[in-house]
Amino acid sequence: MDIEAGEIFCKILQEEHDVSAGIAAIRTLLNFLEKDDSKTMQELDNKLSKAIAVMRKTDHPVTSVASATELFQRFITLTSLDTPSFDDCKKSMLKRGKLFLNKLNESRDKVAKTAAPFIVDGCKILTHSKSRVVLQTMKEAAKANKRFTVYVTYSSPDESGKLMCAELEAANIPCTLILDSAMGYVLEQVDMVMVGAEGVVESGGIINKVGSYSMAICAKELKKPFYVLTESFKFVRIYPLNQQNLPKEFKYSASKLQKDLSKEHPMVDYTPPAYITLLFTDLGILTPSAVSDELIKLYL
Repeated sequence: MDIEAGEIFCKILQEEHDVSAGIAAIRTLLNFLEKDDSKTMQELDNKLSKAIAVMRKTDHPVTSVASATELFQRFITLTSLDTPSFDDCKKSMLKRGKLFLNKLNESRDKVAKTAAPFIVDGCKILTHSKSRVVLQTMKEAAKANKRFTVYVTYSSPDESGKLMCAELEAANIPCTLILDSAMGYVLEQVDMVMVGAEGVVESGGIINKVGSYSMAICAKELKKPFYVLTESFKFVRIYPLNQQNLPKEFKYSASKLQKDLSKEHPMVDYTPPAYITLLFTDLGILTPSAVSDELIKLYL
């Protein structure tokens, strides 16, 4: 059953390109719950943990998988305290799980509606890699007849910036694809930086596509606002002190963990809170220092 969970998770991400890894993981766990034949809460909890471990060992980014599944387990298992029988408990868990997924599905739209007013007529924006929530925010602003220009980094090594640029062009939003190494040159011309995040840590810093940290440093030096757009299910309970302090499973795909990591480039880096101006989330607009309070609320 846990191996099947890994296959379902990978299939969702392969077939539905607009779905993030965190939401794919929750959908997989709900599918798992519907088919599960456990007889006790402990057995069910062990099976869920195994299914999550399998998903975290795939070659897909696992930062949001780790945060979303931890929140999901916390949210659905609260029901075990209120039900008289295990069957009633499972039904209640499934109901709460679907409610949790609905909230997650609405979060990207909430972030876009919160951040779009910050895009004004005539502004120039620099973004890094491909972010679904940044893309939706820009589409929201374009829908409101805002005229603006976007610069997108190629985002090596997978060049995901090409996909972002293609989707912006399809939405009739003017954009220019630039080299990652040209970000400092272009930053002089832009009004703001907007990036997504794979994870938001307890300090208020972010884990995101490698190169985000370099962009944040350049933005700070040139006094350009560095905005992070992210859903709250990506808030993860870790507190990295530096780049090396990030968990290896967040930095490298599962297949690369078996190799000599000294010769591998990380997929993500850590941007400390000092370089972040504001975070636009489905919980509202936050300063980096407010993230720890919101994390506590999420896990209460």
